[in-house]
Amino acid sequence: MADDNKEKNITRRTFIKNTGLVAGGVVGGSLIGGLLTSQWQTRQPTENKKTTKSLQEARVFFSREEDFAVLEAATERIFPKDDNGPGAVELGVPYYIDKQLAGSWGTNAKEYMKDPFIQTQQVHEYQHKTTKQDKSGPNTSTKLPTPTPRYQSRLNRSEIFIEGLRKIDQVSQKKYNVPFPKAEVDQQNEVLKAFEKGEVDMKGVAAVTFFHLLVQTTLEGVYSDPVYGGNKNMMGWKMKEYPGPRMAYLNDIDKEDFILMEPEGLRDYQSHGS
Repeated sequence: MADDNKEKNITRRTFIKNTGLVAGGVVGGSLIGGLLTSQWQTRQPTENKKTTKSLQEARVFFSREEDFAVLEAATERIFPKDDNGPGAVELGVPYYIDKQLAGSWGTNAKEYMKDPFIQTQQVHEYQHKTTKQDKSGPNTSTKLPTPTPRYQSRLNRSEIFIEGLRKIDQVSQKKYNVPFPKAEVDQQNEVLKAFEKGEVDMKGVAAVTFFHLLVQTTLEGVYSDPVYGGNKNMMGWKMKEYPGPRMAYLNDIDKEDFILMEPEGLRDYQSHGS
């Protein structure tokens, strides 16, 4: 009788333990059954597991490979590989941008996003229209916003990037009859120059605004700390001989000879053992 009670307690304990794994969630019968039966199944060794190169090299924002391919090609043209070192793709810049767009920066979660939104191109058009009406020049009594590529749009940054990258591909298809990632280098440069000059019409944002966001985030991905997804293996810092963030230079500040330091990132001095 005691053995029977013991067996029942073990069974009950096993059941509670197994179902406790999914406590607080929606539990389906098949899931509970799988948990219970797994206790009596022989676990087979896992073979031929596919592993990713790095956890940093995983898209968290871009769901379409086509959009990400355009991003890779565009950032590589902005920061290309040359004799000085690797380009944007090798440095992991597209993944840096992907991660930024997936967070609060990409959704403008902490920013004021109310109108009016005055685009750079609209300012130029208004000035041109006023000058045409009055040969003496634009109406100086009206204070116009400075025509700069600053961020003026009701779209958040993630929406701007999706719109911009797809527009880049559309321009390439229309002008050269080839997707942007497969276009020749000179063709890619011409497409990006059209955005830089504001010659492309985009919905909700000026092309030059998108272009400057693209340039800004590309350079951030090249030179930011690797913990954010770019600057892979600190190669961006190595090209500039930048040592990375250091806690102090007290031991080296009085030395007369030039000291070449291997770069260290946030993980190096914030880690707590192995």
